[in-house]
Amino acid sequence: MPLPEERPLQGVFLAVNALFFFAALDAAAKYLTQTFSIPMLVWARYSVHCLLMVVFLAPRLGRRLVATRRPGRQLARAFLLLCCTSLGFGALSRMPLAETTATAFTTPLIVALLAGPWLHERLSPGQWLAVMAGFGGVLLIARPGGAVTVDGVTLALAAAACNAAYQILTRQLAPTENSIAMLFYTALVGSVVMTLLLPWYWAGPWPSATEALLICALGVLGGSGHFLLIRAFRHAPASILSPCMYLQLVWAIILGAAVFAHWPDAFALLGGIVIVASGLYLGFSARYNAAP
Repeated sequence: MPLPEERPLQGVFLAVNALFFFAALDAAAKYLTQTFSIPMLVWARYSVHCLLMVVFLAPRLGRRLVATRRPGRQLARAFLLLCCTSLGFGALSRMPLAETTATAFTTPLIVALLAGPWLHERLSPGQWLAVMAGFGGVLLIARPGGAVTVDGVTLALAAAACNAAYQILTRQLAPTENSIAMLFYTALVGSVVMTLLLPWYWAGPWPSATEALLICALGVLGGSGHFLLIRAFRHAPASILSPCMYLQLVWAIILGAAVFAHWPDAFALLGGIVIVASGLYLGFSARYNAAP
């Protein structure tokens, strides 16, 4: 079925920019976690995102912004993304940017494992080997003497698990739900939950002007990245865009070197390559098996 506005090159361009925004969000979060509490940064990320959608989209969309046929699954999906963000920020506070991003790319491997009991999708022997190889890549990153910590890797893997469940729910909701409404629910749930918890974690230094801009940028980068990605999938099919998702690791390596003066070592790079290769194999094999 043709896409409503099929322009593959424009779709790839939008996806590449979205992935830069996501990498920049992670870099800003990592920098800010050195001074501010993680819950406060998560609150800012979702509250600014929610405010932007209310200001710019609510007047035009009205009730369509919150219209849903399956509110329970929408709320569960949004809560999973909130957990993913919180755990991811925790991992970033303990690990270099590139290594955290590479570990987070185990999400497709976990999706493959969960798809069996959840979606009744069976893995082929080749897919099982890809999953095992991908987690072997994590061991290369998390080896003793590397730049990561056990608790950092644990948090990154927990974030990937939440992201995997979030993606499976997204697959279940996408055929019947409006993509902008799905994006709004993630912002709304995150901002409401973190605002209710605000009295328990609001502490620490008052941000400077530069820090305040960076804190607000968390929501701008996250919301803009998701919006650009939605637009990208209107112009190009998933078969073209899905392999592009791993460009976020390239952006993470560049930003990690530019902002934190950190380059991953050879073993960490090899681990990242193995994880990416495993994810790509799973993606291509799933599309091949689904083809008529």
